[in-house]
Amino acid sequence: MISRRPLLKLLGGSAAALSAQSVFSALTESNYQIGACDWCLKKKQDIAAFEVAKAIGLEGIQVSFSTPGSEFDLRNRKVRDAYYKRVDETGIQMASLGMGILNQRPLASDPEAIGWVSDAVDTMAAMKAEQPDKAPSVCLLAFFGIGDINGKPDAMDSVIKKLKTVAKKAEDNGVVLGLESYLSADDHLQIIDGVGSKAIQVYYDSANSAFMGYNIYEEVVQIGGERLCQIHCKEKKTLLGGGDIDFPKFAAALKKAGYDDGWLIIEGALPKGTDLVESYKTNFSVLDKSFRGA
Repeated sequence: MISRRPLLKLLGGSAAALSAQSVFSALTESNYQIGACDWCLKKKQDIAAFEVAKAIGLEGIQVSFSTPGSEFDLRNRKVRDAYYKRVDETGIQMASLGMGILNQRPLASDPEAIGWVSDAVDTMAAMKAEQPDKAPSVCLLAFFGIGDINGKPDAMDSVIKKLKTVAKKAEDNGVVLGLESYLSADDHLQIIDGVGSKAIQVYYDSANSAFMGYNIYEEVVQIGGERLCQIHCKEKKTLLGGGDIDFPKFAAALKKAGYDDGWLIIEGALPKGTDLVESYKTNFSVLDKSFRGA
């Protein structure tokens, strides 16, 4: 087994030049867990996602968190208790929350959006008090669709100002808010530095960043493991491993960055017309082999 610090030394130099030997070495130690988004399991903000995840063999799910009042709104203690019970019954963990609602109700411009983010922090804080072994610590904040802030400095400034209003509460409660966007590593770091809190990190998505033309193997190293809260492992319109992303190389880059444990969440990677459970079993296997050497 290879420990973290020697591995970081081994993987020195440009991430773009990761050798086959370094990729192999990166697989010799890992504490990763593999899950999927509930919306990709076709059970968005639906407790039935646990059953789908169990059929696939996943270890966790990313649970949608939206506006108040839905059937499975985690703001409600009875709903949280139902989720805790399902964790016990299935063995599937709640890896994180995800706020896809911000793609339609942008954090940068919608006056209500920051209140929902604050609700997510309060909800995770309550979960930590109620069932600390089942409570997620990460909430994804999405910036796509009309919520896209890439190339929009005024929108980025607005996001920084709004996140400052919740960052201390998040930090005090051990909660991380992860930015998922089309931004470059430089722009992500600009927001993190602008807010000035370790509670603001990057929820890195392999396919989104590759789609933008960024070198994902270098970007994760630039951002650094201490600022990467979780990872979306995604391909567009193909199974994992069937597209442009070299997942063993991505695994080595993440380990070089210092992200050598934590959640890998499958998103997308479901070709049209294919069976969801069988496709996600394949996706799980690709990550298991790439990151854990199975």
